[in-house]
Amino acid sequence: MELPKIHSITKKLLVALVGAFLLLFLLFHMTANLFILRHDDGAWYSAFCHFMGTNWVVKVFEIVLLGVVALHILLTLWLVVTNRLARPVRYHQPQRSKTHTTSKLMAWTGALIFAFLVMHFCQFWFVKVGVVKGEYMVEMEKLQTEEVVTIMQYSRQNGMEIADVASAVENQLAMYADQLAPEQVAEMEANMQSLKNSVPVAEFVDKAISENHFSADHKWIRHISYEDRQMLKEKAPRCGVEPDFYYEARELFHNGIMVLLYLAAFVVLFMHLRHAFPSAFQTLGLNNYKYNTAIEVLGSIYTWIICLGFAVVPILVYLGL
Repeated sequence: MELPKIHSITKKLLVALVGAFLLLFLLFHMTANLFILRHDDGAWYSAFCHFMGTNWVVKVFEIVLLGVVALHILLTLWLVVTNRLARPVRYHQPQRSKTHTTSKLMAWTGALIFAFLVMHFCQFWFVKVGVVKGEYMVEMEKLQTEEVVTIMQYSRQNGMEIADVASAVENQLAMYADQLAPEQVAEMEANMQSLKNSVPVAEFVDKAISENHFSADHKWIRHISYEDRQMLKEKAPRCGVEPDFYYEARELFHNGIMVLLYLAAFVVLFMHLRHAFPSAFQTLGLNNYKYNTAIEVLGSIYTWIICLGFAVVPILVYLGL
């Protein structure tokens, strides 16, 4: 199959532009991750994840970001393949150029970063879209509907299990059904169905209260299982169950093997960014012999900040800080 013929410099410009966008996103992502280290039981990080998961502008940006990542990978592969095809016969002697080692390893570091992204997506983003099971959270206020509050109050006042409330109310209403008009009976049946649908939700809320599955500000119910998530999505579709990424991250980074894998990924990312930053300036024609050194220094500082910013989270969480 013959690849489309696009000038090499055009492909390099596209890779540089897409890479520059991803460089900015990494800074944003790294800064957000630092919220995990706050000792607020995830209040800031959960609020951030809630905003990112519910704002429509962010949702559009998320699609754009995934497209940009895919485009960066495809363009880079395309560039590597076309360069190989342009020189099918390799040099007999190894090149002794002054090219930095990180430049020669860009394809390999890129492939390793892609493998890490697949693992990272399985642990977080795939949980968000429901492909992988995880831990979830929901706002308490959204579960406290009139039916749920009524069921919980009725069970407490009559000293009975929540699961029996619907049957008890139904039996009481049946006693007066023959005294009601047909339209009133129909309304009563509709209300009973709504009440029955709310019973599992009321049981869930009651269990969360008794086991204190709340965030520090009591705004969120935490540690929701996948099975409870499915129940809430069915019985209370408007409640908006969300992934509990704060809990997921803290649990993940208590695993020493996962911490080492993430740190290894950040080392590879360091090698990739070390060349990518100045390379983007060069490809876009923004470099100059007068300030090439400044670009190199700025690139080094940026790379260290990004990689250390990412690495400090798993390290400190693992150490219990």
